[in-house]
Amino acid sequence: MVDSPTPECAQSPSVPAFAGTRSSVNDRGFTIFERSAEHGFTLIELLVALMIFAMLAAAGVLLLGNSVSAQAQIKARLDDMAAVQRAAGALAGDLGQAVPRITRTEAGTNAPAFWAHDDGEGQPVMQLVRGGWDNLGDLPRPSLQKVEYWVRQGRLERRTYAQLDGAAGDDPAALLENVEAVTLRFRDARGEWLEQWTPSQPDLLPLAVEMTVKRTGEPPVTLRFLVAPGPIEKMEGAAGA
Repeated sequence: MVDSPTPECAQSPSVPAFAGTRSSVNDRGFTIFERSAEHGFTLIELLVALMIFAMLAAAGVLLLGNSVSAQAQIKARLDDMAAVQRAAGALAGDLGQAVPRITRTEAGTNAPAFWAHDDGEGQPVMQLVRGGWDNLGDLPRPSLQKVEYWVRQGRLERRTYAQLDGAAGDDPAALLENVEAVTLRFRDARGEWLEQWTPSQPDLLPLAVEMTVKRTGEPPVTLRFLVAPGPIEKMEGAAGA
């Protein structure tokens, strides 16, 4: 007769205390190493994440600020170039249609067909008479127009006259801002550049005009314009010959 095993022999070997915990974790689909994820981030991890986010946000703000600043500078430069081109267009149109017409000032004195001054803000830097003035409204005025260019209060201004002789000028239109000085040179019939235009005849026109505009914070801008053909200068002694 075989003795039946004792209850002590029938018991299974001892199991570690954490076996039940691992079994319950595995039943829920987690390993013991993934169990800590259920409890969230630690304080150090949260601080590191916030620091990284702050660095990315600061870099984004800096990049956006630089982009806006560059865009503003580009716009200012384009506006400045457009203003210079508008001024050059007005000068080219006036000088290209200049006519040898002697006029009278508001005081009744005669003024040459083309003259220039360098006397500060008290006198226009250049005055001429141009043709090609369209009269779309059929107003009682000529097709010629007297035009003056002034440098006043840091601006290059263009002033026109509705009548050629003895009339008051219209309100000036500003062409360029921040103008410190305007220097003119004139090309005569002999092809020489003159610093002053002092013709021997009151109806003489220069062949070309060079204007150098100096503005605050900007390099000088030099513009050259052709002048419409005028009368031929009478040489001394030609009449007696």
